[in-house]
Order: sequence, then structure tokens, then C-alpha cells
Amino acid sequence: MQKPAVSILNQDADTRPFRIGIVPVPGFAIMSYASVADPLRAANLLSGKRLYDIVHFAHKTPAKSSGEAAISNCVPIGSTEPLDLLLVIAGGDPFALNDKVLFEWLKRRARAGLRVGGVSGGPVLLARAGLMDGRRMTVHWEHAAELAGRFPDLMIERRLYIIDRDRVTCGGGTAPLDFIHALLSDRHGADFARLVSDWFLHTEIRAAASPQRSGVLAGETTRSPHIQPVIAAMQDHIGDPLSLQQLALIAGISERQLNRIFAQVLGVSAMNYYRRMRLGIARRLVQGSAMSVASISEATGFSSSAHFSTAYAMCFGNRPSMDRTIVNHAACP
Repeated sequence: MQKPAVSILNQDADTRPFRIGIVPVPGFAIMSYASVADPLRAANLLSGKRLYDIVHFAHKTPAKSSGEAAISNCVPIGSTEPLDLLLVIAGGDPFALNDKVLFEWLKRRARAGLRVGGVSGGPVLLARAGLMDGRRMTVHWEHAAELAGRFPDLMIERRLYIIDRDRVTCGGGTAPLDFIHALLSDRHGADFARLVSDWFLHTEIRAAASPQRSGVLAGETTRSPHIQPVIAAMQDHIGDPLSLQQLALIAGISERQLNRIFAQVLGVSAMNYYRRMRLGIARRLVQGSAMSVASISEATGFSSSAHFSTAYAMCFGNRPSMDRTIVNHAACP
């Protein structure tokens, strides 16, 4: 007899409603929020039962999104409301939020045995609260390099979502649709999960390990199937760059063939493309974060700050310190 599947959240689906707490941090993205909440609403509707309850938490109500939408009737942060899972959904710049009350509350709930998770920029807040030590995690790709630079010991992976024991992290955007599909499938069976996904025309269910970014245009990938896994590997190894030999092994072809394909399709060699990718991430960190140049250099895989500054200047025309000064000056009123 086939053994039953192990529940990813270890809950009995046939008793009380599964209670999910959501912390919509001010400035949260509606897409990330809706990709969590709407499938749960649809599950209740399509089943004719109250399978899921959602409880919102905020310091002030309504909690405002990055657009015009807002969530009313939020329970105050600090509450001991009974929950089965607590998700923090954050957008914008989660590194700028210094909410010690939120961090302490998350730690208390986690210590009490509650499964805690983050969506989009939410995993950044979990990391800053000290809740991701020793656990695999993911985060929206926009924040991955800075998070790795600030917390070099974290086990960050570029995946849609990761469930590691009592932590759930999800990349945001539409990635929660795939996480919630896995949750529904686990608790109610694959047929019901597919019914909910079909309700949202979400017909292509992605695996948890799927990459967050396409890497190259679909047409380019079709022309050269060797490129896609190589670019995915590059994205996963920004701070610890792979060698050309390692990339060629991933592609399953010779180093010379790999360089020829990159030149034909993208106009540059594989390693030049890789360096440009790392420098592009470095520039976003220079212009949009408070990380030191040395930390950015390390986070993007350069051997020294001097080497990094030289490569940066050759690519963008200014050294990192000058680029940051120009951006800061432009931002002043």
C-alpha cells in the first residue's frame, strides 16, 4: 500500500477552519497579497465550507498598500489570536523598516510554536527578526543580493517558495499562487487544488524549485536551450560566481561551445554576460541601499573593493561612490 503524503503544514483538513494570519506591512503589493488571499477565498466558495479564515494584523487600520487599496478591520500587532500560519507581506524597501514591536511579536509567536512565513519582502523582515537562522529561505529576487550582503550566513535560494520546517518563505508576485496550490493540494487533494487554480486561469502550476526570473526572452531560450539553465545558475551564484568550466558542465557542452552560443544569441561571452549581471545588481544596491561599497563588492562576488570599483567604472562610467553621490544629490529637494 502506498504511504500517505506527508503534510507540508501537518494540519487536519477535516476539522476546524485553518486560520492564516496576514501582516500587510504598509506599502505592501496588492499582487502578492491577492495571490495569497484570493485562492483561500475561492477555496471556501468552491467547497461550500469555511475551510480558511484570514485574520489581518497591523499597527493601524486601514493598512494601506503601495497603490490605492487598503485593508480595514485589522487586529493589533501583539495579539495572541490563535493561528495556524502567520505570513508577513511586505513591498517597497523592507530594509528601511525598523519595527521592533513587530519583530518582537514575530519572535514570540514563533517561540510559541506558530509557523511563521514571509512573502515578497516579508522574508527580509523575518531575517531581521532573527527567525531565519539555520533555515533555507527565499525572497523576491529584487532583495536577494542585499539580504545576502547584510546576512552572509543565511541560506538563500532563488526559488518561488521554500517550506523549511516551521518557516515558509515566498518570492511574491504570483509565486504565492503556487504555494497556496501546494497547500490546498496537501490538505484537500490535487483535484480540489486544481479546481481552485482553474478558477483563476492558473493552469501552469510551477514547482517550488522553479526560478523567479526567466533569465532570457522565451524566443532566445527556444533557439538555445543550453542558455536557460546556465543563466538560472548565474542568478543563484551572484556572491559566489561559478567558473566557465562549471557553467559549461551545467549546460552539458564544452566551454568553447557555450561561449559561441552566448555570443550568437546575446552578443557577449558567457563570463561577460555573467559579470554584467553581477554589476547590474551591484548598481541597484549602490543606488538604492545603504550597504557599504565593500559589502556590495562581496555580495556580488568581486575579489576586492578595488577590483569591484574598477569594473563598475568601466561598465557605468563612474565609480560606485561617485554614482551613489550623484543619485543622493538628485534625490534632494
